[in-house]
Amino acid sequence: MAEAPVPPADTDNLATVLSDRSAAVPYFVTEYRIRAGDVDQELRLRLDSVARYLQDVANDNLAASTFGSSDPFWMVRRTIIDVVEPISWPGTVSLERWCSALSTRWANMRVRVKAAPEADRLNPDPRPGGLIETESFWINVNESGMPARISDGGFEYLSSMTSEHRLRWKQMNPSVPPDPHTSGIADDRPHILRATDFDPLKHMNNSTYWAVIEDELIEHPDLTTGPYRAVIEYLRPVAPDSRMTVRRTRVGDLLSVWMIVDGCVSTTVTVTKTRPLTTGPEAVHS
Repeated sequence: MAEAPVPPADTDNLATVLSDRSAAVPYFVTEYRIRAGDVDQELRLRLDSVARYLQDVANDNLAASTFGSSDPFWMVRRTIIDVVEPISWPGTVSLERWCSALSTRWANMRVRVKAAPEADRLNPDPRPGGLIETESFWINVNESGMPARISDGGFEYLSSMTSEHRLRWKQMNPSVPPDPHTSGIADDRPHILRATDFDPLKHMNNSTYWAVIEDELIEHPDLTTGPYRAVIEYLRPVAPDSRMTVRRTRVGDLLSVWMIVDGCVSTTVTVTKTRPLTTGPEAVHS
């Protein structure tokens, strides 16, 4: 008998609205050039490139802050990416980063990615600037990678941006995948890990997980034709020399992906069409 489709762990996943910031909230801002290596064959900014920007702005924010030396190590647990209006090449992206909620050991960091498009001979037509809203759940860790209390200075800095100081973890993606042999809705494929996928700490880089999803989205182009949401949750690290299997299902407008390493789910991802959910003057509501 076929199993029923596995629902998201949090059935309100798609209704979660990323909070806006008030005009009085301090935030960090920087700009990056969009490079040809950041976009796909249709000149669309890829999800792995967005993830790389989020890493870069986090590092730049930390370096520019007063607590870069007291809280230097952070591990991302989840990232939500709301593509409100696709960003394309060429152009420049502006990233605004602020804290939307925190607790003593972790924080939700919002990043608004806006683009100023340019024209060239490969992409000469006028186009929207593009808007991507993101939120990442970051855990403060020590040198051994264990969760640690945020320093007093770090907490003071982050709490100046938000009044929500009791942030709790709540899973959004389903962590248990359906059985491909009995469910009738799932299938597997191998994914080859490369030496360039890993950082000096021998961890698979956050952005390379999204490259797996870009491979999947080639078969589901309808999911990215309008506003859509992608949610990734990291359950356990992936080490070099691992063997990865990608299990995926498509139920309606929901694509679910599980990255399985050595028989255990390491990462879960959902991608779905959605109305723009982020509040704020830049959001375009349909």
